[in-house]
Amino acid sequence: MNAYKQIIIDGLWKNNPGIVQLLGLCPLLAVSNTVVNALGLGLATILTLVASNGLISLLRNQIPDEARLPVFVMIIASIVTIIELSMNAWFHELYLILGIFIPLIVTNCSIIGRAEAFAARNSVGPALLDGLMMGLGFTAVLIVLGGMRELIGQGTLFSQAHLMFGEAARGFSITVIEDYRGFLMALLPPGAFIGLGLIVALKNVIDSRLARREPKVAVVEAETVAG
Repeated sequence: MNAYKQIIIDGLWKNNPGIVQLLGLCPLLAVSNTVVNALGLGLATILTLVASNGLISLLRNQIPDEARLPVFVMIIASIVTIIELSMNAWFHELYLILGIFIPLIVTNCSIIGRAEAFAARNSVGPALLDGLMMGLGFTAVLIVLGGMRELIGQGTLFSQAHLMFGEAARGFSITVIEDYRGFLMALLPPGAFIGLGLIVALKNVIDSRLARREPKVAVVEAETVAG
């Protein structure tokens, strides 16, 4: 049980691919200008991580070491192709916005890295959980960054939600700042770099405060046991 708990903590916080490993930054920074775009790419990444980790773990004893990486790439590319075709069929407008960044998931270092570092060395259950948690951690960073950029850039949240959730979701858009003229830099690549830097800085501040609290908690527990 502790092993599964550690997988969850690593994926969501301690080893988050977006703000700790800093992998897959090209799509993360390129399409995170709105919450909906970020969510679309995030869900595609989650599906890819879960499916690729599960398949690679299942086949790990049949894959020869000398062909390991090419086989991993073929498996990941096949999964991404299925996701890309599905998005083109059912979420065509969102697919057009995300563009080249869907097929580029194949080259995402975090996905190949999890296949090599975890899925190829563990059973199916932990590998699936690792893929899910790493994907959720990456998606969380995408959504937070997308929300920041959309709010500062155009004063809204969930703009163009109908691209993902259908025509019934046209009313999901929230105008947070009325008559807002917008801040263009937030929607451009420099805004993405600044936003990601702020998120990484916030995580480091939280980690440092937690690290300072741990010795105090340990001392209190030791005194309680001694008493």
